[in-house]
Amino acid sequence: MKKVALLAYNGELTCFAHVMLYALDFEKKGYEVKVVIEGAATSLISELAKQDAPFANLYSQLREKKLLTCICKACAQKMGSLAEAEKQGLAIVGDMQGHPSIEGLLKDGFQIISF
Repeated sequence: MKKVALLAYNGELTCFAHVMLYALDFEKKGYEVKVVIEGAATSLISELAKQDAPFANLYSQLREKKLLTCICKACAQKMGSLAEAEKQGLAIVGDMQGHPSIEGLLKDGFQIISF
């Protein structure tokens, strides 16, 4: 099976919408997909959780399909979204000086794509 990990850093909403679209497309086509939210992108989770927000449906699909692997602990804390990540029950990872390590993804055969 093909494996792809999408790392979202950019906090611009339409950029993150594309990450979600790509993730859902890869999953539909049989890929194993993991999405990691890092950097300024961590600030988007509050807005995306609102049902009437633009792209909320994509965020909901991403979560329902369990494609959202984790959110960066250090970045969520810095961007003020850590409490929201906890509220949403997202996996909060900081095993590499507060940030999620991607070495395990490479080790497990994932192709890394960052945005």
